[in-house]
Amino acid sequence: MTEEEINVSIDQLRKGELTELYIDNKDFYAFRKILVEQEDFKHFRGIAQRNGHVIYKYLEVARS
Repeated sequence: MTEEEINVSIDQLRKGELTELYIDNKDFYAFRKILVEQEDFKHFRGIAQRNGHVIYKYLEVARS
């Protein structure tokens, strides 16, 4: 994934256009680097899958 694709995906998840976002293990570090820079980072929840894949969801209430 490119940086632009990551930003578009994050924005779609934030706006509710996507209910969840699947991130392949090869894209995980690039995605996470951009995700942690977001102001609403605590609203994103990553759910680990097998083989290093992650499914992200956007929460209305920030996690603690």
